[in-house]
This record gives sequence, structure tokens and C-alpha cells, in this order.
Amino acid sequence: MLSPEILFAGLVNGLMAGGIYVLVAVGLTLIYGVLHIINFAHGSLLMLAMYAVFFLWRKPLGLDPYVALPIVTAGAFAFGYLLYRALIGHFSHGKDENILLITLGLSIIIDNAALFFFTGDTQTIDVTYAGQMIWLGPALVALPKLVSFAAALAICILLGLFMTRTDMGKAIRAVAKERQGARLVGIDVEGVMAISYGIGIACLGAAACLLMPTFYVSPTSGHAFVLIAFTIVALGGMGSFKGALLGGLIIGVVESIGGLWLGEQLGQIGIPLVFILILLLRPTGLFGAAR
Repeated sequence: MLSPEILFAGLVNGLMAGGIYVLVAVGLTLIYGVLHIINFAHGSLLMLAMYAVFFLWRKPLGLDPYVALPIVTAGAFAFGYLLYRALIGHFSHGKDENILLITLGLSIIIDNAALFFFTGDTQTIDVTYAGQMIWLGPALVALPKLVSFAAALAICILLGLFMTRTDMGKAIRAVAKERQGARLVGIDVEGVMAISYGIGIACLGAAACLLMPTFYVSPTSGHAFVLIAFTIVALGGMGSFKGALLGGLIIGVVESIGGLWLGEQLGQIGIPLVFILILLLRPTGLFGAAR
């Protein structure tokens, strides 16, 4: 039987991990909410952003990952916007199934290009604060994980305010709700969809900067996170920001507590079990709307 102190430490560390999961899942749920498609290139684009952080950290630039956050986030937004404008939106011809195939093809191309140019070796960065620990009550938490958790939640809050308080945010919600109606009232639907895709990829850029002080990057490193992100999006309710936030924290805690009970390798069994249980009780997810 685990002591209360160990369970509390597992809970805190699970929330820390859940913060990063939330940031990856929010980008995915935004893209789904507006474009109504699953972005199969999500993991591959996260991996590219992580390599961007790694190369910015290397000499001669030597940029700290947290300092590089605005640069990588802005670059990821620009890359996502141009990717949608030049490729996805241009060749999809307005059909969601075409977007699925295009993003799947992009994932394959990006993964193999990364393997060719960067090789299959894992790369890490060495920052002075990587091993620093902070006590939160009886729990000992790595400083980078605490920073990542706080930054991820702050970014999600800012994104929520952007979606509810700005004209562009309202236009994005209008396109997500009724694409044809938005077009009839003069909204540039294609432009809004490109911006939405760019914001979704910008979330990956921010997540990459928060991940790299404690994680590694390789041509396959993005897939582990995006599989969990897909689970979070379905668990919280397709297209729901609140669902992505709560679902990410739940998955992080389940993974951490499961690891304490069953070991690191078997601990992730709890994720599909919780996922199945919630969907049995609520098939549309925690905040999903019935259709």
C-alpha cells in the first residue's frame, strides 16, 4: 500500500506532465474544432519544433529553450499558416477526406526527411537548471517541470481569452460552428482556417520549448505525445478546450499514479482503461456535445 506522501507526490508529478499534454492536445483540438479533421501530421510537426529548439540551443546561438519560446512559437505559427495556405487548403478542394490524406502524407514525408537529415540518434540539451528540484509540500518536483506546467496553463488561458475576447477568436468560433454561415456574413473562411491551423502548430512550438530541458528529440519522439493527445481530445470531447484541459490533467495523473502502482512500463495501462470507462459513461466525452 502506497503512503499518502507518495500518492501526493505522484499526483503532483502527474499534474506537471499533464500540463504539457494539455498544450499538445489544445493545438490538436483547435484544428479539429475548426477544420473538422484529425491532423495526422501533429506528432511530426512537434518533432520538427523540438529539433528547432535543439539547433537554437547549439552554438553559436546558444539560446536557452525558454528564451527561444517566442521565436519557436512564432516560427511554428508561420510554418503552419503557410503549410495550410500553400498545401493543405490548396490541394484539399474543400474536402475533409483530402485533408486527412494530405496530413498523413506530410507525416510520412517529415518523419523520413528528419531521419535522413538528422539521423536516428537521440539529441538532448544540457541546461544548468535541469537537475534542480523544488519541494511542494511532501513532493519533490523538478524545476523545469514546474516551469513547464505553469507556462502551459498560462498559454492555455491566453489562448482561451484570445478565442473569447478578440474579433479573430470570434471569427474562428463562427467558422467552427457554421462554415457556410460565416462565409455569408463576410468572414474570410479560408484565411480563418489557415490562422487556426497556424495557432494549432504554434501550440506545438511552445510545447517543444517546454519539453526540451527534460526530454530528448529524435525523428520519432513526437509520436508518443500525439498518441496521448488524440486520447485526450476524444476523452475531453472533440473540439472542446475545457475538455482538452481537464482530460490532459486526468491522463497525466493516471499515468503517474499507474506508474507508482504497476511500474513505469505497465503504468500506462491505466490510460486506455480510464478512457474506455469515461466513454462508456459519456460517449461524447467529458464536454462533448451530442450530435
